[in-house]
Amino acid sequence: MRFDIDGHFGMLDKYKIGEEVKRWLDTVVIGLNLCPFAKREEVRGRVRYAVTEADNEEQLLLDLHAELELALRDIKIETTLLIHPNVLQEFYTYNDFLVLTDALLEKMDLVGVFQVASFHPDYQFAGTLPDDVENYTNRSPYPMLHILREASLSLAIDSHPDISNIPEQNMRLMREIGPEKMKILLRNCFLS
Repeated sequence: MRFDIDGHFGMLDKYKIGEEVKRWLDTVVIGLNLCPFAKREEVRGRVRYAVTEADNEEQLLLDLHAELELALRDIKIETTLLIHPNVLQEFYTYNDFLVLTDALLEKMDLVGVFQVASFHPDYQFAGTLPDDVENYTNRSPYPMLHILREASLSLAIDSHPDISNIPEQNMRLMREIGPEKMKILLRNCFLS
C-alpha cells in the first residue's frame, strides 16, 4: 500500500481507490469465481463503491451507519463496499472492530436485514499463518466492510447447487495459484 509519512493516504483520490477496488472485484473475486454471486450484481450495476475519508473508528462507524441507511432507502443498491483506506490498516485491530459493526446492526435493528462481511489486505483466517495462501480469498487492496442484503444472500444461497463446497473450492484454488501469483494479482489492481 502507498502511504505518506503520517500513515494516511495523501490527498485521498476516492475515484482512483474505487477503481482499484473495482479492478480487484473484476479480476480476483469475479475473475477467479471466488463468489459465484458477485458477477450478476456487478453486471447489473448494483454494487456501490463508497470510499470514506474516516481516519478513526468512530467516524467509520458513522459512515457505516450512513451507508446502511442509504441501502435501506435505495433498493437498487444490492451490496456496498465501504472502503476505508485511512483507518484500521492493522488486521487485528480491524478484526476487533467487526464486533462494533455487529453491535451497530443490532442497535439499528438490522440484524437479519443486512450483514457485514470483511476484506482486508492482511486478512488472516483463524488457525492460519499470515503467509498461508488461503487467506487470499478475503484479501483486498484496501480495508473494507462489505454490506450485504440478507434476503438476497439467502435467495442466492438457496439457488446454488452446492453452497457448502464454495469455501473448500476457493481454498483449493488458492493453493493451486499459490501466494506469489496472488500477490501479483492484488498488486495489479493498483492503477499506478
